[in-house]
Amino acid sequence: MIEPILFSAAQVHTFGGGQQLTNASGFFFERDGRLYLVTSGHVMRDDASGHLPDRLEIGLHIDASNVAACTGFSIPLYKGDALLFRRTKDRGGDIDVAVIELDRSAFPATAVHRAFTPAHLPLPGEHVELGSSLLVVGFPLGFQDTLHQMPVVRQAIVASSFGLRFDGRGYFLTDARTHRGTSGAPVVMRVAGREGVPPDMPWLLLGIHSARLDVGTRDLARDEALGLNSAWYADVLMSLTDPTPPPQNAPT
Repeated sequence: MIEPILFSAAQVHTFGGGQQLTNASGFFFERDGRLYLVTSGHVMRDDASGHLPDRLEIGLHIDASNVAACTGFSIPLYKGDALLFRRTKDRGGDIDVAVIELDRSAFPATAVHRAFTPAHLPLPGEHVELGSSLLVVGFPLGFQDTLHQMPVVRQAIVASSFGLRFDGRGYFLTDARTHRGTSGAPVVMRVAGREGVPPDMPWLLLGIHSARLDVGTRDLARDEALGLNSAWYADVLMSLTDPTPPPQNAPT
């Protein structure tokens, strides 16, 4: 049996002018009948590095009885000069999360995927203990089960006080071994018997993995990398998927 959470993640390929640029991770989020792809904001646009893709492509499974059957699904990021994806900011600055609504009518009729919903988000003030065990579901360095186009999971723990804005930003820390290509991966914690959460998707969606963190004073020859990462609080998805009012599109 294949764990349904593996169908919630998708490898993201970015393209600009017909040329493939980067690989990243993403996942599906559903609210009020609308389906969104979620990933890191810098995957969709990063002015600082000159990363300006015009479309994404994700892999979709298309046969529930044959997991190896997959197809690519193209997602334009612009309509003329208008952004089709959404980003936002708060008092701490830009939030490195972006969503784009998917046209379900364009999906293959037999598409197989699972989506997180608002029921998977922590309740306001819900306690998540320091050191809690987490999973990060994604595609590190583009690595995957190439036959079945399945993501892999990395173990992580909560490494800062959950609910506290680390350094005044809208993220918490995880302790995990991560790599490029994991940006945009869901960070989840197992939960049981939660109302509204399907029994086969028993996960709390705590965050969206963004980046590895380091210190400028680290001696590259003597000191190991910190192994710490930023994960943006997943409750930002409620504002990013709220049709009224639209959040600010805030390229970094």
